[in-house]
Amino acid sequence: MEKEKDLLFNVADIVKRAKRVLNFKTDADLAGYLGVSRSTLSNWVARNSIDFPLLLSKLKDVDYNWLLLGKGRPMPQSRNYNGELVYGEVEMIHNPKTPDAMKDRSVALYDITAAANLRTLLANKHQYIVGKIQIPSIPMCDGALYISGDSMYPILKSGDIVGFKEISNFNSVIYGEMYLVSFNIDGDEYLAAKYINRSDVEGCIKLVSYNPHHEPMDIPFTSIQAMAIVKFSIRKNMMM
Repeated sequence: MEKEKDLLFNVADIVKRAKRVLNFKTDADLAGYLGVSRSTLSNWVARNSIDFPLLLSKLKDVDYNWLLLGKGRPMPQSRNYNGELVYGEVEMIHNPKTPDAMKDRSVALYDITAAANLRTLLANKHQYIVGKIQIPSIPMCDGALYISGDSMYPILKSGDIVGFKEISNFNSVIYGEMYLVSFNIDGDEYLAAKYINRSDVEGCIKLVSYNPHHEPMDIPFTSIQAMAIVKFSIRKNMMM
């Protein structure tokens, strides 16, 4: 079975195609995006064996036939992919499994700095609302807030707005998706926008940044105060 797998897939070529479609120049860039170390990626290539569930969860929009076998095009033809990305005012980060978009749905914008943490904000939303955002065909959200920091740059940058939907069961997270995570470590409270991956540490989840300068971190489920999945982002090109 292992021999047949080796003949079918060439991990070195898969890595090259993954870097190409993500516009990454180095293996370190791809490793950071996948939330693994550079040495782990090198071992996958050397052993011609890769974490396929992790890879495919990170490249959902890529044609798997092209990614794994080099056949066809990087994107499904139905998307009319021409090698160029198209940007609009709203970039959808999470595509819901069921179509729940409605025209002209408004989303409340909250002041997270006044609330101090996500749990307090979610418990007392009316106290921290600063305005409304109205976007055609927006997915169902519990609210939106400004983010700070550069851990998800260039996908997100400080000052961007993200829309979120609260989750009550922390064990039901969708691995590979982006979440807002409010957690407490040694008495200090943190709020982070991160990809959530499985952790090798029992009782923990792994928070992974898009920015390779930020190392992944494992945090215990017991330290998490609140979580919300990121549904969309809005970027201001100019600050007034």
